Amino acid sequence: MLTLRDCIDFSDLSEEEVLAIAECEHIPLLTALEEGESMVHTKSGRKRLAIMIKGQAEMCERTGNTVHARHLNRVYKAFMNRFEKEKNINC
Repeated sequence: MLTLRDCIDFSDLSEEEVLAIAECEHIPLLTALEEGESMVHTKSGRKRLAIMIKGQAEMCERTGNTVHARHLNRVYKAFMNRFEKEKNINC
């Protein structure tokens, strides 16, 4: 039997990225993992994911949740760094 941890480990996303997608889209974690996994394999999908994570961070900042905003900004930067090295994303 596969666990959620197994599925995340097999994906090209970090756990934090999956959590950010679920939070932004208001969907369950497994659904966020499925959505994110399909998006991360195209340039336009990676760009959409980056915008999604950054937008969630900005919303948290606007609503005063600065601790979570800082966390999401770190997730965003890690995501960008991972794909900028491959020259697959430019947001």
